[in-house]
Amino acid sequence: MLEIKEIKEKNIWENFLLQCEEKTFLQSWGWGEFQKMMGNKIWRMGIFEIANGKLQIEDLIGVALVIKIAAKRGTFLFVPHAPTVALAKVGAPSVALPVRRLGLRSRSYFGEGGSFSEGGAKEGGPVNRKEVLNVLLTKLKEIAKEEKASFIRISPIWQRNQENEQVFKKLNFRNSPIHMHAEVTWDLDISVPEGELLKKMRETTRYLIRRAPRDGVKIIQSKDVQDLGKFNKIYQETVDRHHFVPFSEDYLKKEFSAFLPDDQVSIFLAEYKGEVISAAMIIFWSGIGFYHQGASSLKYPKIPASYYLQWEAIREARKRECRLYNFWGIAPDENSKHPWRGLTLFKMGFGGYKKEYVKTQDYPLSFKYWPIFFFEKIRKAKRAL
Repeated sequence: MLEIKEIKEKNIWENFLLQCEEKTFLQSWGWGEFQKMMGNKIWRMGIFEIANGKLQIEDLIGVALVIKIAAKRGTFLFVPHAPTVALAKVGAPSVALPVRRLGLRSRSYFGEGGSFSEGGAKEGGPVNRKEVLNVLLTKLKEIAKEEKASFIRISPIWQRNQENEQVFKKLNFRNSPIHMHAEVTWDLDISVPEGELLKKMRETTRYLIRRAPRDGVKIIQSKDVQDLGKFNKIYQETVDRHHFVPFSEDYLKKEFSAFLPDDQVSIFLAEYKGEVISAAMIIFWSGIGFYHQGASSLKYPKIPASYYLQWEAIREARKRECRLYNFWGIAPDENSKHPWRGLTLFKMGFGGYKKEYVKTQDYPLSFKYWPIFFFEKIRKAKRAL
């Protein structure tokens, strides 16, 4: 029997996620704290498979951070990159440990055909995703009624394939007109030696990384929130160039501040002739480095500062014993005119592999959903996304 309970303890939440192979920081404790800083109401839901009639931590098989979004166009519940399900029971660890020290050797929980075939979630066999999603949906409907939300939106962290898409379809979800977070990401295994990483890069990328310091580029790593002002200055230039909706400086500062207490974030600044011409905010969480926010200036187009900055961020992730570096979103193959096409080529030059997740899913609860649906559909078309 599956049951949902709200989780209030940080250690339980974070230690569970350490054992989940497929995850992003959008389900981290820090992201929940950031949402609260932004004035959003949140629920940290734990999904338990109860075997003996008594709920225990060892029965935790999945989690989902739920966020209430009160936008001008309407209120909805949002679940980013979830539900997240473990390969094995939580067990006993009470302190956060690197994944390799927890003894996990299983690969992605996607498995063949999207099942938990390698390692298994419990001794009794693979987790039934439809059951997990169904019990979560039931709880979300209850919350939505209390909070007067007109729809539920989920950005799944499940591999995009027919089987996983059918799970949502059978529960009457529909494709959202827009994406909320990355649905196609570019990942790099950084557990190998540096020399091997360089060898697997595109030749031009490798050359530009080595050339940048000779050109006089310096990389500064900072934990000072005031340095986000330098980031924001060139961030606005990047927004104009790539045509996306920018985050406010207040948003960036709060995101940074949410992860800073646990030393899970750094600002990287690339300086040339005393000017910052490239910058990034990198989140280091649960054995993965995430390139979540980035910016660059075209004032010196021949200076390869961004290449050098990414390499230094990767090296820092390795120092922190991260096994993966996530470059975040890239353009989907089917859209040759996507505004991220150039950025995608830049990221792919470092080597790595693509991951595609099930598209963002909506569950309408009210007629108020449909004006939002058509508004977002038109906006997406205008942005060529």
